[in-house]
Amino acid sequence: MIIDAISLFPEAIHCPLGVGVVGKAREAGYITLRVHDLRDFAEGRHRVTDEPPFGGGPGMVMKPEPFFRAVDYCRSGKKSEGVWPRVILTTPQGRRLTHRRCEELAREEHLILLCPRYEGIDDRVRRWLVTDEISIGDFVLSGGEIPATAIVDAVARLVPGVLGGEGAAESDSFSQGLLEGPHYTRPRDFRGMRVPDVLLSGNHGAIEAWRRAMALDATRQRRPELLSRHCEIGLSESRV
Repeated sequence: MIIDAISLFPEAIHCPLGVGVVGKAREAGYITLRVHDLRDFAEGRHRVTDEPPFGGGPGMVMKPEPFFRAVDYCRSGKKSEGVWPRVILTTPQGRRLTHRRCEELAREEHLILLCPRYEGIDDRVRRWLVTDEISIGDFVLSGGEIPATAIVDAVARLVPGVLGGEGAAESDSFSQGLLEGPHYTRPRDFRGMRVPDVLLSGNHGAIEAWRRAMALDATRQRRPELLSRHCEIGLSESRV
């Protein structure tokens, strides 16, 4: 997978995505991450990327020209079978990022992420360039770099091979519609807090049943709305 990110602050994306799972995936060639400085696509001596908004109002609005040039550069020669790479705008006005959305994006060969700043981006970019608008929550950040980093991390780990084998992400929270249950490791007894006996039993059937019950319990207590959705999916699948 190729991922292009376009930002005024490339280092805000490079640093967190150069370590851990994504960093190793980049080194191994599963992911190619290219981060572009938006100023490189601006014209003039001062490489201006923002202007005051028409009609007045607070703050500055990011100009359309640099984004159009940057996207043209990123997708140059990449159009195949009449399909352009998907262009994602990180915005609090977008659809909420979910595990299912990440699975969908992980099937793509090429993604382009736009990271706005200030009061936002000229709406012609959204209307004529963007294919997906994504939000990571109902709050506002200083810029789109943190959401873009979250999207890359969440999508990259679903790319085959990144986690080391097929099905490696299938037990993650949300992958089966439920939260993940608790995990334990050594020591067996820590300050009187013991690891559940079933995990030490060697009975794999019992362990799987316990983990399933714990996942249901965690979801019921913390995210009950997911449980109702999970039950609806299970019921519809049973009818097929």
